[in-house]
Amino acid sequence: MIEFKNIKKRFDDKVVLDDVSHVMETGKCNLIIGTSGSGKTVLQKCLVGLFEPNEGEIIYDGVSFTDMTVEERKELRQQIGMLFQGSALFDSMTVEQNIMFPLDMFTSKSFAEKLKRVNEVLDRVNLKDVNKKYPAELSGGMKKRVGIARAVVLNPKYLFCDEPNSGLDPQTSMVIDKLILDITREFNMTTVINTHDMNSVMEIGENILYMYQGKNEWTGNKNDIIFSKSERLNNFIFASEFLQDAKDMRMLEAKGKISDDRNMEKLLKGDKLD
Repeated sequence: MIEFKNIKKRFDDKVVLDDVSHVMETGKCNLIIGTSGSGKTVLQKCLVGLFEPNEGEIIYDGVSFTDMTVEERKELRQQIGMLFQGSALFDSMTVEQNIMFPLDMFTSKSFAEKLKRVNEVLDRVNLKDVNKKYPAELSGGMKKRVGIARAVVLNPKYLFCDEPNSGLDPQTSMVIDKLILDITREFNMTTVINTHDMNSVMEIGENILYMYQGKNEWTGNKNDIIFSKSERLNNFIFASEFLQDAKDMRMLEAKGKISDDRNMEKLLKGDKLD
């Protein structure tokens, strides 16, 4: 669990985060959403220590990250996995070398032990026979999977993902979402995801923080969003007429007015639904 209380961050006279508080829950996908410039990236950087808040406190499983020494933070960061936007793989390294990199940096294991772990995480993200391939030889979805494998190779307690679906087609995005959700639950990690992807919000949004102009505008989950009264949130999530219609259908399903396994062909023909 990661808790942050009354976080404020300024750059010169510009307030980017204004008294933001929330709890990121263990074993869940915790999403930070909002328009560009809402402060979500700055918040994530504060959580991992890349930026120092001007005010407030960040707490990792009951221990104050804010009060940690440099050495204590280094130790904690070994429990943090990062999935970067664009995957951020080393072009000159093979898949195997990319995933082994954190093991080389932070462990004293033998090569055989490290290779075994690399193969374990590759198998977990459903990649086979790619050890000796270079990033340029991989598809966008495969690169994301390699990025996930590298992020979890040290068995982290915390996983931070920045726009994990950026540049992917909708079908591949759903595969990556499910993989992140499954791994989060399997290893009981606290996963924090910055995203603009509304499919991700509706599919894996177990704990959602909506940011607006540096403030915590709304919190809830993917089911709460359907019935949210927040005008700003609704304008952000359901910006188009198509998405507004989709929201209306979800609301009718949730209220039992229509079946979620309805036969649309019969409905369009005007037949009575079973």
